[in-house]
Amino acid sequence: MASSHLFIILVTLAIVAPSILATDFVVGDDKGWTINFDYQTWAQGKQFYVGDKLVFKYPKGVHNVYKVNGTEFQQCAAPLDSVPLTSGNDVVTLATAGRKWYICGVGQHCKAGSQKLLITVMPSSAPSPSPSYTASSPSTSIPYTSAAISVETRYGWMMVILGLLVMLTA
Repeated sequence: MASSHLFIILVTLAIVAPSILATDFVVGDDKGWTINFDYQTWAQGKQFYVGDKLVFKYPKGVHNVYKVNGTEFQQCAAPLDSVPLTSGNDVVTLATAGRKWYICGVGQHCKAGSQKLLITVMPSSAPSPSPSYTASSPSTSIPYTSAAISVETRYGWMMVILGLLVMLTA
């Protein structure tokens, strides 16, 4: 009987833990989603995992967010068949691993204002090295204020939760 309860708890934990441990990244930290900001420098050193969220904060009506492919990113071209995010508090859940590209499609914000972001999303279950993309513009010292959680911390919390659940069911 106790083993069936433990199995149910473990299955529930496996389903719920990734969403509990997901990190919300406010793109640009306190600067938000704006022009003349080096988003590649901002992304350096951060590890993005499936389940994490990008939060694009900006004054509504001033900017927007398009998810684009690599070519559109290079050309700062918003796709014609895509609808931009425009709320000013747009949340994008990183659902799959791989490279992800985002741009602002307003005026010349992407091309002239460098309002674009490239990240590499890692699978939630396997640690990997940081993205190897190097910004083409000179880097500036930007304080690290996002709440990025290391893989070790994620697994540590999962073990703590699992241990507590095992103790409660014993």
